[in-house]
Amino acid sequence: MMESQPLQEPTATAPAAGEEQAGAPPAVVPGKEFTRTCKGLVVVLIGGYVLLQLLPSSLNYLAIIPSKTIPYVWTVFTAGYIEQVLPGAIGSSLGLLFCGKDIEPVWGRKEFLKFIILVNSICGIFAFCFAIGLYYVTGKESFLVTPLSGFHGCLAGFLVALKQLLPNLELPMCFFWKIKAKWMPFFVVCFSSIMAFIVPDSINFLPTLVSGMYVSWLYLRYFQRNPLTGLKGDPSDEFSFPSLFPVAMRPVTDPVANLFDRMLCARSRPSEVALPVSDPTKASRRRERGERVLEERLAADHAVDTEAPAHGHGTAED
Repeated sequence: MMESQPLQEPTATAPAAGEEQAGAPPAVVPGKEFTRTCKGLVVVLIGGYVLLQLLPSSLNYLAIIPSKTIPYVWTVFTAGYIEQVLPGAIGSSLGLLFCGKDIEPVWGRKEFLKFIILVNSICGIFAFCFAIGLYYVTGKESFLVTPLSGFHGCLAGFLVALKQLLPNLELPMCFFWKIKAKWMPFFVVCFSSIMAFIVPDSINFLPTLVSGMYVSWLYLRYFQRNPLTGLKGDPSDEFSFPSLFPVAMRPVTDPVANLFDRMLCARSRPSEVALPVSDPTKASRRRERGERVLEERLAADHAVDTEAPAHGHGTAED
């Protein structure tokens, strides 16, 4: 089972008097208990597997079969919750429980479910398009009739979310080997690509994994209302597209990142800009100006309030 262990325990000491924490989001700590939402989704995943064992024909109406997807369009949305084999159902359930206990407490239940539905749906569309493309390229009809389903696209999206929230979290891969959460997306892409050449049938999982990671990064980078900062998206350098890859790959990843920055940043970044934490002098000056304006307004309001009763009293005496 996958258990998460933080590299550094968050300090519980309160900030000293007068010490400013403006602009710094609260620290994210790993969750300790499985959430009720994740337990409910595990029931859905296990229930989907049991349903296939009891009614094998239901696979035609729940999984993506490219040759039948046009009449059965809803399969694009249901396929992400259907596991066809027992190891897949167990692995997806464990991944959901252990990733969800760290993510859902930070995002909240509504945002957590929204993320799952969004990623699973878009991954289903990508899987369908990729299978059709492989059919036209190779001419193999197997790509049109092979059922595609599974929760692995959303699990890949969870890895990107953990990179954003807990990048230094250590995730155990085997007995004594651990890897930081910030490198998990790149590791999974490399491992899945290698397996696609070794085991040809596993190529069906590759587009879902890659699309799950990329769609989740786009959503978290540009569109999600960040619960820690209150701003839209995450423009930090630590969550940029090149940060998903080793430094040696920057010549390839930087042009792609710049392209999407020009396409999306202007529309998705918030209009309200927080005080620059990196320049405390300017921030202090802005706060002082704001305090002076506030004091002047309060003084003016107080003067108006004191003059009004005096004027009324004088009128009564006349």
